[in-house]
Amino acid sequence: MDISKLKNILAIGETVAVEFKRAGGRVEDDVYESVCSFLNRFGGDVYLGVLDNGVVEGVPEKAAIDMVKNLINVVNNPTLFQPTTYLDPEIIKYEGKTIIRVHVPPSSEVHSFKRVVYDRVNESDIKVTSTSLIAQMFIRKQGIFTELRIYPYLKKDDLRLDLLDQVRLLAVNNAGGNHPWKAMDDETLLKSAGLYTMDYDSGKPGFNLAAALLLGRDEVIHSICPAYRTDALLRRENVDRYDDRDIVDTNLIDSYERLFAFAQKHLPDKFFVEDSFRKSLRNIIVREMISNTLMHREFTSSFQAKFIIERNRMFVENANRAPAQKTITPENLEPKPKNPTIASFFRNIGYADQLGSGVRKLFLYSKPYGGADPTFSEDDVFKITVSLNDMVGENASYNGENFEVNNKVNNKVNNKVNNKVNNVIGENQLKIIDALRKNPNITQRELSKLTSISLVHINKNMKVLQEKGFVHRHGNNKKGFWIVNDPLNELK
Repeated sequence: MDISKLKNILAIGETVAVEFKRAGGRVEDDVYESVCSFLNRFGGDVYLGVLDNGVVEGVPEKAAIDMVKNLINVVNNPTLFQPTTYLDPEIIKYEGKTIIRVHVPPSSEVHSFKRVVYDRVNESDIKVTSTSLIAQMFIRKQGIFTELRIYPYLKKDDLRLDLLDQVRLLAVNNAGGNHPWKAMDDETLLKSAGLYTMDYDSGKPGFNLAAALLLGRDEVIHSICPAYRTDALLRRENVDRYDDRDIVDTNLIDSYERLFAFAQKHLPDKFFVEDSFRKSLRNIIVREMISNTLMHREFTSSFQAKFIIERNRMFVENANRAPAQKTITPENLEPKPKNPTIASFFRNIGYADQLGSGVRKLFLYSKPYGGADPTFSEDDVFKITVSLNDMVGENASYNGENFEVNNKVNNKVNNKVNNKVNNVIGENQLKIIDALRKNPNITQRELSKLTSISLVHINKNMKVLQEKGFVHRHGNNKKGFWIVNDPLNELK
């Protein structure tokens, strides 16, 4: 081992992947506990002969070889270590003293020492006795995506194929008017989306878990994933229980809509301008949080996924198969899909963007909305937290690369514009404008399906928007398209 690297490790101290152990002439049990925890987590290094503060005390030089032999014997003894493992300890000379470095690679299995399972949490080795936590460890070590598990007895009748019309419409709108799924029949679309695949172990094709979760009937989903649900809670006044609740346990498409509606019901939509356009910070932030917790969770876990709105924060948390234990920032972000088939489906229908963009959007917009950057905690439970602050985010604008709160003059102007927008344009009309921006070729019937506004009210709202100059038709009804005039510019 390079001595300069060792000096840096001693200076930094113990971490999730580094453990120091005082050692006399023998290897104590706590060393094997650390070895077990490293095997069960992400691997690491144990240094024998180093105190907790990084001071090198050393091990007896004459005993070092025997200590290495004993360590190898113990980790290969099935009565002590289950399953056994192979390690190659290294004897190091450092400033005249002897250190033993035990490098422990991450294992694809869950190990126990003396029939006790250990896990590495921060800088500690923790006994794991809960069966659910042990199950989480097995899930984390699975080498395949569980969403691809084939269910040979899952049939078309078990799926809500009526949702595919909505799926096609969403995909077409998201693609700006044209998408390959538009011309596909149901069977071809399901195969194209990766929901009907081949099980190369048995050689038989079938629908997979992703198909069941995205399109399955409720009773089918509950049978395959009994613990699957998202508990949406509002806790502002009654913090011990809740002020409002929605237990969402339906397919992922409808789950997205219900969770989004829950957020719209309980979160303020603060006025915000970027590049002369009004944007809904609430919708942007909530969209990223909800799509993330639905796309990237580990569905085979019994952990209860949650979306909780409190007075000073909101957060989502879900079971996860963590590639590492860390706090995610834009600088250290390494996008890795947990369920690539489901994530791709969500991107096609506009429920999510490219992998990694959600983190960046949340860091971009959370501060002007709630006053602080979001936090992303990557572990067996993945958690996104966004601050909420009623005193922050009103009348914010975006200039260049920096957010700033407008001065008093601009505040008056923006308040005036905001009041006009709220008074002149209703919520349904804003939905229509957003849809027209994304797809100028959309029909009124398609608008009705997309926005869940009746066709009669779509027709009335479109007339109002045209009369007020917010939208106008270019060309005829068959070959023309819609042009949207930004409401802010029209009202200023």
